[in-house]
Amino acid sequence: MASDYTVGDLVAEFLAACGVTTAFGIASVHNIPMLDAIGRRNTIRFMMARGELGGAHMADGYARVNGGLGVIFSSTGPGAANAVGGLIEARFAGSPVLHITGQTATKFVDREVGSVHDAYDQLGMMKSVSKSAYRIRSAQQALGVLTRAAVDAMTPPRGPVSVEVPIDLQRVKIERPAMLDHFVLPLPPPRVPSATELDELAARVLAAKRPMLWLGNGAKGAGAAAAKLLDLGFGMVSSFNGRGTVPEDHPRNLGGLVGNGMPIITDFYKTVDLCLVVGCRLRGHETGDFSLKLPANIVQIDQDSGANGRTYANSYFVAGDAQATLEALVARIEGKLQVASGYTDEFAALKKAAQQEFLGTLGVYASFSEQLRKVMPRDAIWVRDVTQSNTTWGNRVFPIYAPQQNVYPVGAGIGQGLQLGIGAAAAAGDRRTVVMTGDGGFFLNVGELWTAVQEKLDMTVIVMNDRGYGVIKRIQDATQQGRRFFADLQGPELEKLAALSDIPFFRCRSADTFGETVAEAMKVRGLTLVEVDMHAVGEFPAYYPFNQRAS
Repeated sequence: MASDYTVGDLVAEFLAACGVTTAFGIASVHNIPMLDAIGRRNTIRFMMARGELGGAHMADGYARVNGGLGVIFSSTGPGAANAVGGLIEARFAGSPVLHITGQTATKFVDREVGSVHDAYDQLGMMKSVSKSAYRIRSAQQALGVLTRAAVDAMTPPRGPVSVEVPIDLQRVKIERPAMLDHFVLPLPPPRVPSATELDELAARVLAAKRPMLWLGNGAKGAGAAAAKLLDLGFGMVSSFNGRGTVPEDHPRNLGGLVGNGMPIITDFYKTVDLCLVVGCRLRGHETGDFSLKLPANIVQIDQDSGANGRTYANSYFVAGDAQATLEALVARIEGKLQVASGYTDEFAALKKAAQQEFLGTLGVYASFSEQLRKVMPRDAIWVRDVTQSNTTWGNRVFPIYAPQQNVYPVGAGIGQGLQLGIGAAAAAGDRRTVVMTGDGGFFLNVGELWTAVQEKLDMTVIVMNDRGYGVIKRIQDATQQGRRFFADLQGPELEKLAALSDIPFFRCRSADTFGETVAEAMKVRGLTLVEVDMHAVGEFPAYYPFNQRAS
């Protein structure tokens, strides 16, 4: 009896075997067989995005909160191209996103004969923005290619991977692979450094009297070991993408206050005799294109050997998994490390003073972080878009308690927050998702608001509305003698927009009511919209680097 099992069925079953329970995307002429299989099997929730760009960001946000594969299905050609922006952000963020796209029939691929959606060198386009990209060229290799793609996406350094499945192959009938009965994705084991490497690492740490950690995205799984190092006397700071690895209410965790533009911190760095950088690129975005003066003695741990010396020079480098390496380090130095007398108190005092100084630069918005933290559940997911509020207090001082709570555009692209938040909310379970965006970013992809409505997601969207591109205006002030061209926006009234789909709406018109307004919105289960009228609250003050004065 002929099998009715197709390659489309294989794709659906493979994803379920990898633990995927939610996928995002748009149905198209070149992916219908795969989505039909997902619909018939009914084991994966498929969330219909309004565009492939939004769907790709959703898959990214989902992966960051869930920790597993985020999956986006796109159409071919224009549809695949629409997903590119989301794949680029996933690459910035190190998110394991699996992008599955269709392709024209095998006999027409790469022949430029004008088939529907037949883009020139689609695979090359995908390779240019993904960690890797593959085309399934025969039905018999489908499972192997899918497995390779998923392993690529999940293997550090993680990133997005694209797979083309030609439409004719999706319909090919095959025998169901028996190995799917007990399928386990063959991920390589994390590298544990040799005893010699670990002994040298421990010796360098034990020689320090004033040590600190700098944790990045690659250290998110090493929170327990990092917390033990703080117990032994370390202080710490995080890249924006590594925040929450150790809860940020720890008195010696500076969080995202990396020191850029803050002499109080950079002066303290001069007294630090060891900066242990773990799973972090020390990105130019956060270091003022490497102008930030870090402690002189940097020792670096990273699972990517290519990180060695990529940005700041180090005195010693260990290639290894962050969790395994830090656990082995703690075992070697516990009970032996002797930090300088008073160092831990100094670091705690630094945190208090630096936070107070930073908040003092924010004018009428100085209390927003504290107000919001008081009314948000401790386990809520904190999603942001690029906006003045996030560039300042959102990224730097708003306390985050776990790495999965921290979702924002790592590549600093505007208009991504809403979709990242939808994906995050899809993975959040019973946890609330709070999204903060500016009006410019919100209106860029406002159509995806109806994805959240249709999926009945539990999320509160805060729109910091200054009726323009506030960040752009700051750059224009600093670089174009204050000429503000093309930065004022006209958009619909948010209250009327919310009414179109019966979204509960709340408005804040004064700084001291911000927290209570958000609290009222979060009392409502489901999607709510909060507008902060920044014209009524007050102008957002110039912030670093735009508040610097030439000497």
